Amino acid sequence: MAAPRLTLVHRRDCALCEEMLAQLEALGRTVALPPIDLLDIDSDPLLRRRHGLDVPVLLLDGAVVCRHRLDRRELARLLRPGRGAQA
Repeated sequence: MAAPRLTLVHRRDCALCEEMLAQLEALGRTVALPPIDLLDIDSDPLLRRRHGLDVPVLLLDGAVVCRHRLDRRELARLLRPGRGAQA
């Protein structure tokens, strides 16, 4: 089983995107988080079609964890041992 990965789908000059990234970085200083990949929604037509203006979007192994605001409880629930993005 591959290690979990977080992906933040974001857009340049997006205040909510910057806020969620800052919250993830702060959270990562207190709890172990998987690596975070950044995906610019405007660099991929499929991402733009799928999410449109609905950014930021935090994904865990490709599944949506939360949109717009960081949902720490949901992220913690999904990262618990024995749980996965498909759970």
